[in-house]
This record gives sequence, structure tokens and C-alpha cells, in this order.
Amino acid sequence: MAQWLYRIVPSRPEMVADATDDEQRIVADHFAYLVDLRDRGILILAGRTQEDEGTFGVTIFEADDEQAARAVMAADPGISGGVFLATLHPYRVAVARDGLAG
Repeated sequence: MAQWLYRIVPSRPEMVADATDDEQRIVADHFAYLVDLRDRGILILAGRTQEDEGTFGVTIFEADDEQAARAVMAADPGISGGVFLATLHPYRVAVARDGLAG
């Protein structure tokens, strides 16, 4: 199975320090979506940088092809809800601590 990475950035940079109630709800849905991907064996890892200014997140996952990868990315509530902007990239884990290298 191919590996993919989507990189996200806040669509409103101020959101990191001052999220609206709607943004907070969508971010919670985004996190729940990532947990579900993990539980279904799709997600390899996800996380974000720990700075307020210039922060970005990455989601690394498996999908059969680009079309399937785009569907996974598009279904992320953070993206579909407009809180994050995303770019998709083909990816391959080269070195991993617990044998995820492909």
C-alpha cells in the first residue's frame, strides 16, 4: 500500500491562539477523525509543530492511490470545515523506530 502525507496549516493563523467556538469544535472533530483512521489501520502518524506562529501539521497514512488519498484528506473535518488548508504529497517512511519503514 502506498504512503501519503498531507500537510495542514490554519486557514486563519490567529486561530492557534484565539480559536472561535466553531473552530474548536471542528478541531475536535479533526482529532477524532485522525483517531478513527488510526483505529482502522490507515493512519501511520499525525501531529503538529508546537509553535503558535507558523505552525503546521502532518498526517502520514496509507491509501491505494492518489484518488483514495485525496478522499482521506478531503474527509478530514478540519479541511472540509475550512479550518485548515492542506496539500497532499506522495510519501514513504524510510526510517522508523518501530518498523514502519516501507
